[in-house]
Amino acid sequence: MTTITSTASAGAAGGAGTAAPAAADRSPLRRGLLRWLFVAPALAYMALFFGYPLIRNILMSFQHYTPKTYFTGEAPFNGLDNWRNVFANELFSDSLWHTALFTVGSLLGQFTIGLALAVFFSRRFRLSGFVRAILLLPWLVPMVVSAVVWRRILDQDHGMLNSALHAVGLVSQDGVPWLNSPSVALLSAVLVNIWIGIPFNMVILYGGLQEIPRELYEAASLDGSSAWRTFRSITLPMLRPVVTVVLVLGFMSTVKILDLILALTSGGPADSTQTLGTVTYQLSFLQLDFGQGAVVGNVLILISAVFAVLYLRANRADFGKGK
Repeated sequence: MTTITSTASAGAAGGAGTAAPAAADRSPLRRGLLRWLFVAPALAYMALFFGYPLIRNILMSFQHYTPKTYFTGEAPFNGLDNWRNVFANELFSDSLWHTALFTVGSLLGQFTIGLALAVFFSRRFRLSGFVRAILLLPWLVPMVVSAVVWRRILDQDHGMLNSALHAVGLVSQDGVPWLNSPSVALLSAVLVNIWIGIPFNMVILYGGLQEIPRELYEAASLDGSSAWRTFRSITLPMLRPVVTVVLVLGFMSTVKILDLILALTSGGPADSTQTLGTVTYQLSFLQLDFGQGAVVGNVLILISAVFAVLYLRANRADFGKGK
């Protein structure tokens, strides 16, 4: 009797041991399937609202796509004709240069002033919260509204800026042609965009400063470190991940900017403020050549993607060396 019971117990144990590996083999597969099920809605959303428009835009750049296409559905492929026509257009090469100047100038101004304000407000004082809230207003106002207001301020004949400068004797009665001179208009657009982007940089960098341990500054103070050395050796290295986010997002939003330029100068005078964004708009919705407009749009996407990849890889390499 004891022998039979022992045999049965051994058989049951053997069966359980056989079933356990099978369950163990199924569990990783089941976990992987569950992970994909959770990610599937996000992937479907990305494919539908980002992947499809991107692929469609690439295909359109190789087609003769006109308003007639929307009625007939005919958009014959024309090879590289759209790309040749765009690259041969002098306006495209000028817009590349204007876009580079506008983007670099805006990022430098926004980041420098935003970082200075973030450092300033990291030292608590009375009404600091109220002043920070006031400085957020340019970021909260729609960009078109800000551009229209600045267009009135920068008006050569009746603008507040020229009136104020003339009152203190800095300019003549004629004033500065902020938006009417090809040599000044782009600079004016850069200054307005800096004013709009400062709050975003300040808020993100201020949040990053609050995450830096105070003990590091106390140790630097005990070591007799100067303010500039402390900023260079502690603040900037600790802010590096936040700086990456600020610069990448700032670049993405600045390089493709359209509404600000249209509301300020409409690309003029003499095409001096034409950027890749305004050229895309002009080709697609004014000249109704959607194929060439898609080419410029693809150039914008490529520039943004290359910048993001190179900057993130460089930052990751620096972070790895630091570790």
